[in-house]
Amino acid sequence: MPGIRTAAQAKAWLEEQGKSVQEFARENSVDPATTYQVLSGRKKGRRGESHKVAVLLGMKVGVIPASANPPTSSEGPTQVVLPSDPEA
Repeated sequence: MPGIRTAAQAKAWLEEQGKSVQEFARENSVDPATTYQVLSGRKKGRRGESHKVAVLLGMKVGVIPASANPPTSSEGPTQVVLPSDPEA
């Protein structure tokens, strides 16, 4: 599946953006420790915050719920669309 990044590609992408893992975590309101764990492979990103981190880093295709509360009738889940990777 094109566009899915490996952990090494995600780290390189952060470096290209000029962002540290801490900065990425702050900007996306995620736990820095969870971000490090996803990047190192200790967490697979299957559910919860690790899922959110994996989707935001482009390591997985998925949907991030808009909030921890169930969506109202007018709100749905937020889908993250990543830019195309010209090398993919």
